[in-house]
Amino acid sequence: MAWRCPGQARKLLHLPFEAMPGTLILCATPIGNLGDLSERAAQTLSNADVIFAEDTRRTAKLLRHIGASVPMKSFYAHNERSRLVELVEHLGRGESVVLVSDAGMPVVSDPGMSAVSAAVEAGAAVTVVPGPSAVVAALAVSGFDGDRFVFEGFLPRKGAERRAVIESVADEERTVVFFAAPGRVAKDLQQLAESMDGGRRVVLARELTKLYEEIWRGSIVEAAAHWGSVEATRGEFTVVLEGAVREEPDMDAATDAAKRLIDQGSTTSDAVRQIATSTGVSRRELYGIIVNDLHH
Repeated sequence: MAWRCPGQARKLLHLPFEAMPGTLILCATPIGNLGDLSERAAQTLSNADVIFAEDTRRTAKLLRHIGASVPMKSFYAHNERSRLVELVEHLGRGESVVLVSDAGMPVVSDPGMSAVSAAVEAGAAVTVVPGPSAVVAALAVSGFDGDRFVFEGFLPRKGAERRAVIESVADEERTVVFFAAPGRVAKDLQQLAESMDGGRRVVLARELTKLYEEIWRGSIVEAAAHWGSVEATRGEFTVVLEGAVREEPDMDAATDAAKRLIDQGSTTSDAVRQIATSTGVSRRELYGIIVNDLHH
């Protein structure tokens, strides 16, 4: 179901515009250790009219942990579109609808975006109960720059899209965070190592907050060798890759290259433009150097 035009959710429910829709609450849940569930999150789950959960079995365990009994409905990647009608109906009755994923925050590499869009179009309130996140937890322990970072989710599995993302990650100057499944982490690391400076640092956080939590540190080449030699791994990985170091363009080399083009018949302007574009040096500065040298 597509939620494209304003009022579509209301028309679906045959609601008068003065109706008072309920509230959709995005609730973060523990990424491993149940002790990380906040008091507010526990109260939110306990007081919900209905919970839409990515995995009802996993959420049932969480509810037992806090001694709560709340109606649940599944809401995962393959049924979220069909579940939107029911979710909006609950909101139309003025109910408190809580959305949870398997772990961490809904929407972040998990179902939920469509639910938020539908709730907004239905005129319902949308709020959040923040909490555990593997992304920020791994970033925090990595020791890399956390002021500016990018999150890539899971890398594409194959094809041109995967190549494009890996090339983008290789050139990214900000810290990069992404998820890796145990069966694919070795291949991800190997292809990344082949596309960038082998000394670039990386941190792999596995089983965060759980009993067998592991924080591995090393270069991307070392990571590819290490995890490629491990026969079997369990638990999802959160990988944090140090940003690429931008190399300053070599003005001397650019000047020599521009002069060679001029000797071959190019005009000064054309030579400077071509070399500045290919090397990243300042066109104005390069032009000034060339003109000064020609006059001397």
